[in-house]
Amino acid sequence: MSAFPHVIEAQGDLAAYIGANKGAVDDHLSQAGAVLFRGFDVPDAQAFDAGIASYGETNFTYAKSLSNAVRVNVTERVFTANEAPPETRIHLHHEMAQTPIYPSKLFFYCEIAPGEGGATPLCRSDVVYDRLLADDPALAAAFEERGVRYSNTMPAADDAGSGQGRSWRSTLGVDTREAAEARLKELGYDWEWQEGESLRVTTPVLQAVRILPDGRKTFFNQLVAAFRGWSDTRNEATKAVRFGDGELITADHMAAPIALSEELTYDHAWQAGDVVLVDNFLVMHGRKPFVGKRRVLASLVA
Repeated sequence: MSAFPHVIEAQGDLAAYIGANKGAVDDHLSQAGAVLFRGFDVPDAQAFDAGIASYGETNFTYAKSLSNAVRVNVTERVFTANEAPPETRIHLHHEMAQTPIYPSKLFFYCEIAPGEGGATPLCRSDVVYDRLLADDPALAAAFEERGVRYSNTMPAADDAGSGQGRSWRSTLGVDTREAAEARLKELGYDWEWQEGESLRVTTPVLQAVRILPDGRKTFFNQLVAAFRGWSDTRNEATKAVRFGDGELITADHMAAPIALSEELTYDHAWQAGDVVLVDNFLVMHGRKPFVGKRRVLASLVA
């Protein structure tokens, strides 16, 4: 396996470097799954935005995504990674893999490094799948063949105190219950209205294992994060995920994937100015709790 993440350490303008070396950057990304740019002159969100623009690929907007997280746009391409409180741990996941619509890549940028904690865990999902297949072929086959359905309850208004706090109005891009139901029907979701205008939704059957163009298989899903972290006043994590045929995914099913992902995780300790490019199909990410001020921004690539 390639060094993880691949590190490009240099000085000067990040946008100019990426624009001149995109082919090499993509080669490193394909092999390693994540590329760290360190030492470049990236003082603020605008410089980060310029670096993303120089990459030259289509923007995947937060506004049109089905992300559960509350985020705040800084530029058209750049937004806060998650508005959940500092003490909240965000467990490993592939970005938006709990929805039918997800980005192919992510950029992260550290504007303010945390005083304590706040690492971004990164984990190779192809290695997780290979290990799971070797250790428990029946379980690996169950995830691949049966797929997964996710359930969560969205509030009527954004709740920044929860990692799952984005409202159904914002998530679905609608203003009325009727428009929400029409959008959910279009997406193939089931739904049920709750007290206080909260909305509980269940996805169609989604893949839990993805086959990459080169034939590698990855544990591409939101299972670890959903099972371990989708808990708030509206949601109970242990009831958030089922196999595609309706069987509840339990602690017994999740023990091996959780243990493997923890074993194989690299915790990226941020330095101010760091930029990390992540292949969303190959690498899971998360967020460790932190103390003090931490500002990590993100951008998605379609």
